[in-house]
Amino acid sequence: MITAVSPSIDKRMAEIVEKVRRGERLTLEDGVYLYESDDLLTIGQMANEVNLRKNGKKVYFIENMSLYFTNVCESHCAFCNFRKDQGEEGAYTLSGEEMVAYVEQHITPGVREFHIVGGHNQHVPFQYYVDSLKALNERFPDVTIKAYTAAEIEFFTRLSGLSTKEVLTELQKAGLQSLTGGGAEILSDQYREKMKVEKANVDQYLDVHRTAHQLGMKTHTTMLYGSIESHEDRIRHMLQIRELQDETGGFMVFIPLSMQPRNKNAGIMRRNSAYEDLKTIAISRLMLDNIQHIKAYFINIGVQLTQVALTFGASDVHGTILKEQISHAAGALTPDGLTRKELVWLIKGAGRIPVERDTFYNEIEVYE
Repeated sequence: MITAVSPSIDKRMAEIVEKVRRGERLTLEDGVYLYESDDLLTIGQMANEVNLRKNGKKVYFIENMSLYFTNVCESHCAFCNFRKDQGEEGAYTLSGEEMVAYVEQHITPGVREFHIVGGHNQHVPFQYYVDSLKALNERFPDVTIKAYTAAEIEFFTRLSGLSTKEVLTELQKAGLQSLTGGGAEILSDQYREKMKVEKANVDQYLDVHRTAHQLGMKTHTTMLYGSIESHEDRIRHMLQIRELQDETGGFMVFIPLSMQPRNKNAGIMRRNSAYEDLKTIAISRLMLDNIQHIKAYFINIGVQLTQVALTFGASDVHGTILKEQISHAAGALTPDGLTRKELVWLIKGAGRIPVERDTFYNEIEVYE
């Protein structure tokens, strides 16, 4: 039973509390109101109650590795500090054999997933991206390949001349089992124009995931918040994801990504506040009633705030990762990975039950 934390809860908040208690779907207006409210504790308590209904006290993590085949990219998105031009200092493109050698050097026992993203490198053919997955799948057949964003898939259609379905089918043959959630940024074409998001537009992003779901894949989805977008933009983003989930049921988790300032030395005024991060995680849980999990991504919000987020609606803390690069290139100050022991400690420290999972949220081990 939800009891408002604030003694001075207003009528509008009380109405939303009652809707959440009854399990009613929140509207655009409800979501914007929550963002504009300063009653963080009541919002967090509602999100916590919804999460406990869905997942109990279990919080999930996975042993995974982040891999980046190339940082060469045709796009020049305003928020990205990872990309390079061909020939620029620091630019690289690894072959499948080179990546296999890298993995053999760094992989740890228990890794169950490769998380693969990278630049939109137009200087190699689509077959390069197919062969990259094939090389990993042949050498590590027991590790799930979660690879490429919807924006990368759209890029592959232009690179190859194939349809979205054909691209995804070829990648599935090579070992692809799930798509990453990146490339969503904010699902607003006006936002994408202002932020120079030179990749898949809103309809294309959603269509790639729709097609993947139709092909039997379960996928992930994100929202990159904290730049020029309005609160309404964020809620409309969530509603578009919710509508597609109503249609396909293919999303496993929603991942709010806190924008990084592109400079490790940037002051706190150029970073999202802890208040904003917790509010976004909580509101995501409240708006996305048809997605099982909301992820607190420690790479972007920090380990300690991730722990707090587990009582604000989050039920997943991602994974071991091993050498994350994209957020750190943009100025993240967090560790670039955590061990299984550290993740278990983090979750237990929040009074929750750690559950090691596979890519598809099948439980591997419960740490009571």
